[in-house]
Amino acid sequence: MRAQRLVVPDWRLAIVRLPPDAEVPRWARNGPLQSATRTPAELSVVCEDAVVPEGLTASRGWRVLAVEGPLPFELTGVLQSLAQPLADAGISCFVIATYDTDYLLVKEEWLAAAVGALRGAGHQVDAVT
Repeated sequence: MRAQRLVVPDWRLAIVRLPPDAEVPRWARNGPLQSATRTPAELSVVCEDAVVPEGLTASRGWRVLAVEGPLPFELTGVLQSLAQPLADAGISCFVIATYDTDYLLVKEEWLAAAVGALRGAGHQVDAVT
């Protein structure tokens, strides 16, 4: 697996759990990165932390490590090459995959350690932007 280039944008996100039949809230439809995934058990929404109303089931304070893309679908092992160094460092991540690339979310208090772990594994991580 070749080394990946990642960038750390200055985004603070939340991961929100809503009932499976809920609509994607209007407040979650703006911002630099948003994602909604519906399953029979839940609707998970990733959006700007600052817009999430109080009182919802939410995990706040997530930062983003964005893989430079686009990544061809035939390319294998990208996520493993990124997640393994984080796991080895004891850092949990939440992943969002898109057509073009992957986004790894880590809690803000673990961001510096995550960057260090990824750099230590040979990946290029650009300074926080």
